[in-house]
Amino acid sequence: MKKQHLFIGGKPTESVDYKTLQAPYSGETLAEVSSASAEEAEAAVAAAVQAGKAMRQMPAHQRADILYKLSSMLEERKEEAARIIALEAAKPITAALAEVDRTVETYRFAAEEAKRLTGETVPMDAAKGGEGRIGYTMRQPLGVIGAITPFNFPMNLVAHKVGPALAAGNTIVLKPAEQTPLSSYYIANLLQEAGLPDGALNVVSGDGKTIGDVLVEHPRVAHITFTGSPAVGTSIRSKAGLKRVTLELGSNAAVIVDKDADLNKVVPRCVTGAFTYQGQVCISLQRIYVHRDISEEFIRRFAEAAKQVVVGDPLSPDTVVSALITSKDVQRTLDWIEEAKQAGAEVAAGGQAEGGILRPTVLINVPRDAKVSCQEVFAPIVVINTVDSVKEGIEHVNDSIYGLQAGVFTNDIHTALQAVDQIEAGGVMINDIPTFRVDHTPYGGVKQSGIGREGVKYAVEEMTELKFVMFNKG
Repeated sequence: MKKQHLFIGGKPTESVDYKTLQAPYSGETLAEVSSASAEEAEAAVAAAVQAGKAMRQMPAHQRADILYKLSSMLEERKEEAARIIALEAAKPITAALAEVDRTVETYRFAAEEAKRLTGETVPMDAAKGGEGRIGYTMRQPLGVIGAITPFNFPMNLVAHKVGPALAAGNTIVLKPAEQTPLSSYYIANLLQEAGLPDGALNVVSGDGKTIGDVLVEHPRVAHITFTGSPAVGTSIRSKAGLKRVTLELGSNAAVIVDKDADLNKVVPRCVTGAFTYQGQVCISLQRIYVHRDISEEFIRRFAEAAKQVVVGDPLSPDTVVSALITSKDVQRTLDWIEEAKQAGAEVAAGGQAEGGILRPTVLINVPRDAKVSCQEVFAPIVVINTVDSVKEGIEHVNDSIYGLQAGVFTNDIHTALQAVDQIEAGGVMINDIPTFRVDHTPYGGVKQSGIGREGVKYAVEEMTELKFVMFNKG
């Protein structure tokens, strides 16, 4: 049986405790994985502090070279990395391979940003009394970054925290999700091979509260970057004091389909957004508001397409939907479907589970206060309701505690601009699904979807301190 140790100070470190990691789909045992104590988490912080001087003094081109090497090694070992993701997260292998491709690109973006840590000159004589002076700004690393990541993108969401942190010259303590630690340990070993200084990245798996409390409350941790639930994000912010925090939290992403939309293009795109990787994506398409003039045909086509989605073994290249991350999530989603039905919703497709797999589910005429509509479902469930106008659709989109991303399909530029202006979200995708994301764009939400922005350049800004410098020439 493989034993996965902690990774502290540049080397595997035995833990006082280990937990059995099982594959969500097959139930097979994957490894015995370290479960760090608070003391071991503190040791990881100490290692990161010790490595801080070396990272801060490392020239930008060296930081970039390390990140380039990592991306190249990961690209060479793409199939191996994707298999790890598929097994520990039950992510269909096609989606896992796509995640590795994105991860390679994310680290390349980070390598490029390492060379772009620039400031700006400030015209001192624009103010009375500023004559004879030169002013400029510069960006410097914050220090130790505490990163807490979720299960659903165990390599690329890690890359969105580790890549910018290293690019900026910080050090990191990474706490991966309990179900998906193997991906993080894999990256830690590759980074060590790429030449990262000992202690610049430390990985501690285990209980979220135990490790999280250490990172959030430790005086030497300068910044917390977290992706997860609003409840945990709220707790982190309340405990973090004056630490900086970046929080990417929940969503129930919505799309509006106007009456002029081309259903031949829109329906397949929406099916992809709703069901890829079991809907376990922060911006998975959960709510669809379709114009009444085309609603009947849209629902018919969408339900038929949902019934054709391939479910099964994540290692099969044909699989689109596999097991949800835990059996508890299967039962939760079945309960939520039943609640919606009791409130008058109709099931147009799916609604049943086969072992750990929930079949792609389409619900229509769902009340706004049903859990499948107003909470984050994180499962292959989509709600379709009819509206009389895009304006009404916008009101429904905004009727949410979340605001991460939204989409609008329309051929009217005025309608599109109105939607961009009025939708309350961190991102609005015109003629695409809210699930669209590429890794160099700003990404983050409003309301209970979080604070701060990821996307490599924007994360680097979050993880650096702006310093002002003035020279008196007189």
